Amino acid sequence: MNRTISYMLTASLLLAGCSAAGDAQKPKETDEVKNEKVDTEEKAAEKTTENKNEEQVEETSEEDVQESVEVEQSTPQYRMKTDFSIENIENPDEKIVLLTIDDAPDKNALEMAKTLKSLNVNAIFFVNGHFLDTPEEGEVLKEIHKMGFVIGNHTYNHKSLKDLSMEQQRKEIVGLNDRVEELIGERPHFFRAPFGMNTDFSKQLAADEKMLVMNWTYGYDWEQDYQSKDALADIMINTPFLRNGANLLMHDRKWTSEALRDIVRGLQDKGYNIVDPSQIETPANSETAAN
Repeated sequence: MNRTISYMLTASLLLAGCSAAGDAQKPKETDEVKNEKVDTEEKAAEKTTENKNEEQVEETSEEDVQESVEVEQSTPQYRMKTDFSIENIENPDEKIVLLTIDDAPDKNALEMAKTLKSLNVNAIFFVNGHFLDTPEEGEVLKEIHKMGFVIGNHTYNHKSLKDLSMEQQRKEIVGLNDRVEELIGERPHFFRAPFGMNTDFSKQLAADEKMLVMNWTYGYDWEQDYQSKDALADIMINTPFLRNGANLLMHDRKWTSEALRDIVRGLQDKGYNIVDPSQIETPANSETAAN
């Protein structure tokens, strides 16, 4: 019995010794190690804060740049004179012309837009509502707009405004603006009356809608003698009415579409720059106009 108790005491001492040895092998954290861990954690936290601050500064800088670009893009560089010609506000002597296309989007407007896009020039497409009645026609307008072209109001049904009541004129003008906005998400900033004939009421409506009333300085494609590619291109380039600031009227017509590339190149060969109409001062952007 005494021998058994002796064995049990010996075993207990051995187990206790093993446990103590195991604990001795585990590294104990000294005060120095603990301090190092605290320093490392603090530095990591400081680094994270610095990174976040840098990201915030970078995001703020990008936002500032974007805002600056938007302001610059929204500031008009051109204005229309009383004779419907266009001039550079800060450099009136710049040789420029404006391209406008009426009665769109009929059968040729999309192809004309593609031609202009390939030449890296812009234009105003003055549209009629009766060409926007079907979903397919609406898609054509959307595509022209997505290509970067300015959309103008040429009334819904292309009727002489002088023959219409005030309420009918309102439907022709405001009704078309509503339809255009429904399709492309914005209202036109340019208005051109059918045949260039306005009324006092149509002018007031245009002002209320913040649109610039615009006619033209010359055009030929509705005349019988110029309803072919070569004849139209020749007269549009060599007419005596071509001058600095000329406002060119063209239409959505087959022969005009065919002549368009030669017209643009001919104008450029004579030293004219094609105006970007989005940079023209209108009642909608006049508060940002250049001085």
